[in-house]
Amino acid sequence: MSLTGKVALVTGGAQGIGRAVVQSLLQSSAKVVMVDLNKDLGEECKAQLDAEFGEGNCRFIECDVANGDALRGTFQNTVDQFGRLDIVINNAGITNEKDWEKTIQVNLTSVIKGTYLALEHMSKEYGKQGGTIINVSSMAGNTHTDTHVRWLSESVRLSGGLAHGNIFFLGCGCCVRNT
Repeated sequence: MSLTGKVALVTGGAQGIGRAVVQSLLQSSAKVVMVDLNKDLGEECKAQLDAEFGEGNCRFIECDVANGDALRGTFQNTVDQFGRLDIVINNAGITNEKDWEKTIQVNLTSVIKGTYLALEHMSKEYGKQGGTIINVSSMAGNTHTDTHVRWLSESVRLSGGLAHGNIFFLGCGCCVRNT
């Protein structure tokens, strides 16, 4: 499927599933903003993707998604550079049993913020074209751990309306899929 002319933003995009999603989007001719906290890995990944897909198709933005202001700026920078936003993939996630608050900020709060920011930049209610939002969660949230923090944060996320596998078609022209 061709995504020519579409612009995507992927959090947690420099490694793992996020990296694979970024590469797939580029293969489908989308412009992609890869968002990640790891600056060195993000810059290395961007250089590899530029070599494969050409410069100007991919941009790396270093961002801690738990920082709401930084995340808002990342969305705005994406629109400023490419003129639009069509696809948002909230993929960033961590496992940090010792800092459970940070785990909740990244795995839950940033997904909610990312979804609302995506709607601000894509919703027909705001005069935009509509778009697609994909919220990625881990099956690790269903796994019991000694401290239960990861389980708790993912369970709250999954049971609080971001349930795995749900697809929501919003009247604003946006589709939200939780995987």
